[in-house]
Amino acid sequence: MDQSRKIIHIDMDAFFASVEQRDNPALRSKPVIVGGLPNSRGVVATCSYEARKFGIHSAMPSNIAFKRCPQAVFIRTDMKKYKAVSRQIMQIFHMFTDLVEPLALDEAYLDVTENKFNIKSATIIAKEIKKRIYKETKLTASAGVSYNKFLAKVASGYKKPDGLTVVPPEQALSFIEQIPIGEFFGVGKVTKEKFLNMGIENGKDLRKLSEETLLRVFKERGRLFYQHARGIDNRRVTPNRKRKSLGREITLKENLYLIEDMLPVLQQLAEIVSEKLIQENKMTKCIILKVKFHDFSQQTKRITIEQHTNDAMTIYRHAEQLLKAIQRNKKSVRLLGISTTELAPMRTTREASFETINMYEQLTLF
Repeated sequence: MDQSRKIIHIDMDAFFASVEQRDNPALRSKPVIVGGLPNSRGVVATCSYEARKFGIHSAMPSNIAFKRCPQAVFIRTDMKKYKAVSRQIMQIFHMFTDLVEPLALDEAYLDVTENKFNIKSATIIAKEIKKRIYKETKLTASAGVSYNKFLAKVASGYKKPDGLTVVPPEQALSFIEQIPIGEFFGVGKVTKEKFLNMGIENGKDLRKLSEETLLRVFKERGRLFYQHARGIDNRRVTPNRKRKSLGREITLKENLYLIEDMLPVLQQLAEIVSEKLIQENKMTKCIILKVKFHDFSQQTKRITIEQHTNDAMTIYRHAEQLLKAIQRNKKSVRLLGISTTELAPMRTTREASFETINMYEQLTLF
């Protein structure tokens, strides 16, 4: 286990909503919901911390969010604006290191073990990044600092908003002991319930289980749980990852049974995937729908269309068709995902060869 690395995870605080509150002072201190409007079939993309007090969260249908907080201000997503701010933030990251792995517009891993300013302390770098983000964008970010990606990501969410949590190697095990089981990587609603039924509520409980037990109950994921409970995560920060697909998936806060309840989530996914394609100057000819059920089984279906596209409505319509085919089984669903393959640059969609890019969908002073 390499404990010499210095990894930072930066996560913007309620990013879309914070941008809207920044640009419109009248919205500050008010519950703001970005995404679909209350009378639409849309879903919540993100919401301000004032809205979260009412139990509102991302991927929730907008009409339900309205029932929980009718006084909230609903705003349509403005991806062009959010991407412009994201570019500012990513430029700040690259001032310190080229080892930047974006996970979304509003979060990224940075490996600052070696950095452009030869600063030995990752904590100092994290503080400086937060300071520069606020100076240039008037937005706050939360940061986690540790020796691997798992610990850095958990730490970044520990004191939100505007938080900074440092987990040096000597404090890792004690920090892991207090992590709720639901916050471990790979633990969704079903897995969380299974752990709770086993009497496992946090990292301390998880470390008591043998690797054999975890492998028997959770298959290959069990090895991941075993390692993370001991502070082991050897994944590298990998900028410019090249894969053969581009997509996004969402683990639902509550399992859904009816197709009409899933369609707003599917629409949001299609819009996100469309934005990613446009951002990367790509078009797709193959659309894949992934559905994971309540029992953790999953099914995928794909469709190849006649012409390349990056249109959100086209992607949505084909994904809806695939969903209806899959849901003939009428099972409760916990995760939905849309991915695309057979990508081609927008300017040369007829060319036979092209590069595909994945966007998915990680002492001295520490």
